[in-house]
Amino acid sequence: MAWFTYGAIIFVLFIISSGLKLLYQYERGVVFTLGKYSHIKEPGLRWIFPIIQTMRKVDIRIKTADVPRQEVITKDNIPLLANTVVYFRVEKPADAIIKIEDYEFAVKQYTQAALRDVVGNAELDFVLTEREKIAESIKKIVDDETGGWGINIESIKIQEVELPAEMKRAMAKQAEAEREKRAVIIAAEGELKASENLRKAAENLSKSPAAVHLRTLQTIRDIAADPSEKIVLFLPSDISDIVKKYSK
Repeated sequence: MAWFTYGAIIFVLFIISSGLKLLYQYERGVVFTLGKYSHIKEPGLRWIFPIIQTMRKVDIRIKTADVPRQEVITKDNIPLLANTVVYFRVEKPADAIIKIEDYEFAVKQYTQAALRDVVGNAELDFVLTEREKIAESIKKIVDDETGGWGINIESIKIQEVELPAEMKRAMAKQAEAEREKRAVIIAAEGELKASENLRKAAENLSKSPAAVHLRTLQTIRDIAADPSEKIVLFLPSDISDIVKKYSK
């Protein structure tokens, strides 16, 4: 009789201990009773009835899924290599377990498909300059598809967009041509401004013959700063008359 009592106690202790489950703050437990969904267990030390009940733990923290690089073709038939990162979390643990076998794998697959669709409807310039808009469009598509599984897409980031080598060379040549064109335009604008200033200076000097000669002498003085230089002057015949006129 004592043996039976000890055996019963051990059995009860085994049942109790095997039914104890610890859930962390970031986890939820999806409980099935005889194979049928029953309820959700909250964080803490919880107990389920062994054999009759089973529990699947679900992590509700934000997860990061790296979508491998893949080739996509833009609307203007330019092949690109792009890879993305998806940030998502489980909002409804029961749906994530019951409605989809592997929700993380499914999120990656939908993101790949959405990336091909969105980039395929956009031209190269838009893809390169509007990454955030592309990512937002992908997020909306994936979020609509995965919402029924209890998954919320937090954000999608396009990490890298790589062009083919020949396209890189063509764009580099185009950029170089644009820089040369800009340099020519700036130089021409400078020449135009300089010529305008020279014209105004010439008009001002033409109003005073003495000013012209004085400017000539000043230029000669600047040139003669080097003693090794020899300068031959051809002065106008009326220079003495001008000097006398302005020295009075």
